[in-house]
Amino acid sequence: MDRIKKWSEMAIACNVVDRELYTRFEVKRGLRDISGKGVLAGLTRIGEVHSYIIDEGETVPVPGRLIYRGIDIEDLVDGFLRDRRHGFEETIYLLLFGELPNIKELGIFKEQLLEYRTLPSFFVNDMIMKSPSKDIMNVLARSVLSLYSYDEDPDDISIDNILKQSMQLISQLPLLAVYGYQAYAHYHGNTSLFIHSPHKDLGIAENILYMLRPDNKFTPLEAELLDLSLVLHAEHGGGNNSTFTTHVVSSSGTDTYSAIAAAIGSLKGPRHGGANIKVTAMFEDIKENVENWEDEGQVITYLERLVNKEAFDKTGLVYGVGHAVYSVSDPRAVIFKSYVKTLAQEKGLEAEFELFDTVERLAPSIIEKHRKMYKGVSANVDFYSGFVYRMLGIPEELYTPLFAVSRISGWCAHRIEEIVNQGKIIRPAYKSVAPKVTYVPLSQRK
Repeated sequence: MDRIKKWSEMAIACNVVDRELYTRFEVKRGLRDISGKGVLAGLTRIGEVHSYIIDEGETVPVPGRLIYRGIDIEDLVDGFLRDRRHGFEETIYLLLFGELPNIKELGIFKEQLLEYRTLPSFFVNDMIMKSPSKDIMNVLARSVLSLYSYDEDPDDISIDNILKQSMQLISQLPLLAVYGYQAYAHYHGNTSLFIHSPHKDLGIAENILYMLRPDNKFTPLEAELLDLSLVLHAEHGGGNNSTFTTHVVSSSGTDTYSAIAAAIGSLKGPRHGGANIKVTAMFEDIKENVENWEDEGQVITYLERLVNKEAFDKTGLVYGVGHAVYSVSDPRAVIFKSYVKTLAQEKGLEAEFELFDTVERLAPSIIEKHRKMYKGVSANVDFYSGFVYRMLGIPEELYTPLFAVSRISGWCAHRIEEIVNQGKIIRPAYKSVAPKVTYVPLSQRK
């Protein structure tokens, strides 16, 4: 360990770049400029994130909008909920094919997804049960890469083949996530092992709850909320980290399994898909340290300590508040909130919902008071998603995997878009700032 520690110190020392150099060479760190606006790296017809307008040359923040293939997410959600049906499958269709299906087309598409909702013989036992992991995202990435070996033509990047592979992975990922968790819970948590096959008459959201629960039971509202969550997480433009990863890796001409496994690795990060877990942990800390949740003064005192790096993990972050693009509002959080309240009432957790509402209302002004910001902040979708999953009885280990189950539909759409447009391999420039060093023969080195 002493060697590793010494080498680690050396590795750190030789890689530190003077921060002033980023300013001098106008490096847009995170591919965003100093105002927070993203560097234009590509064009897409799949998703749009809208958060501001230009008025007489000035950027004016507006309530956020999320658009799938030209359709506002609010209209999409309102459409299927008004019909009292689930919407994730038709959302997948929309993202992949650019238009909403009619009744017949949706039925055929669901039948095809059902046909693909299987795993190779002995796959669950050999790839999941025999090597359970404490992190289900790693299970997903490893399993997706392993499925390459079961494909008769895995490296064919014709659109026909990529589309088939994409639909198969979209259908298989819920199984991989749930089975990965069941293996983890059994081997690392010493719980009983339940492996339920998916039910042929249930949709994706319903099947996740059906396979996850020992008694297979769930309420209509629970399935509706999970389906809504999958719809809201399915796509977020080409610039989010995991989708951009899909574009980058696909631009090299590699296979679908490698591209999706790379995207899963990106989503695993706590700065991306793992954010809702931090929100859940933060609220547990709030409940432990705020005696009266209804007393706004006590909540403000806690948030002040949080922002000043004196509470929770001492990072100064209010998790779930703020977004790289949205400032006035995140449309996903706005849509989610009204339905979250209904579920909280069903579960007898109204007081906890009110605490979330209080923090959402108070946090932006406290953050603005203590931070120099180029734009406002608001609650993002992660603010409520962890609360929803906990009310649904979904274990924390599955929070980010469920994000992947949803976002893979967007990833696959973007992979197809990258291949169709035959773009160049994505390779941005990095400027070396290392000093020139004279080579010293080995015999002369001290």
